[in-house]
Amino acid sequence: MGCYQGVGKVIVVIEGISASGKSTWCNAHGADHTIPETGPVQNVPCEQSDPQGAAAYWAGRNVLRWQTALAMEQRTGLALCDTDPLKLHYTWCLWQIGEVTEQQWQLSVQAVRATIEGRKIGFADAYFVKTIDPDLARAQARVDMTRRRQKLDLHVRLQPALLKWYEVLDKVLPDRVQFGFPDELPTMHELNRYPGLAVFDDLIAALPA
Repeated sequence: MGCYQGVGKVIVVIEGISASGKSTWCNAHGADHTIPETGPVQNVPCEQSDPQGAAAYWAGRNVLRWQTALAMEQRTGLALCDTDPLKLHYTWCLWQIGEVTEQQWQLSVQAVRATIEGRKIGFADAYFVKTIDPDLARAQARVDMTRRRQKLDLHVRLQPALLKWYEVLDKVLPDRVQFGFPDELPTMHELNRYPGLAVFDDLIAALPA
């Protein structure tokens, strides 16, 4: 397994909606360093009948991905996360388009806040977030025979909210977010990954209701 040739050890998030090219970019620029998205899962608490259990479950899954990223970084110097381990943005985006309730959003915030407080999960050193034209995303999905993208239309609806989330994150934690995927990984440095609850709370407070 190769080692990243940059300065220090870093965790990088590659983000965008389904069919935006996240996995393709990761495979091209650091396949041996990639932390893939959460695959199929079983025995997930029902978000309708047990919203608190569902929120706790997904917060725990996010912690597992973060811990996997930390282990990869220690071994190779670089962890490329195919989507953000701190995936609270997904619930917020769903709430913005009316696919989950405000209660589900607030329960998710509480569950993730507890993991932030316990330093079980943190913020990455860099985020590269891609915008893609919906028609292009659909075209790319049609020719990709390796994956079934049953929720592509949902993801297309989520894109404006996803971009807003990272615009807000860029204001709360400046100089970490770049929009678009770079041609090559730039030189990066490890930043403060555990800036504290105040930063997390500022992020949540700054999001549009």
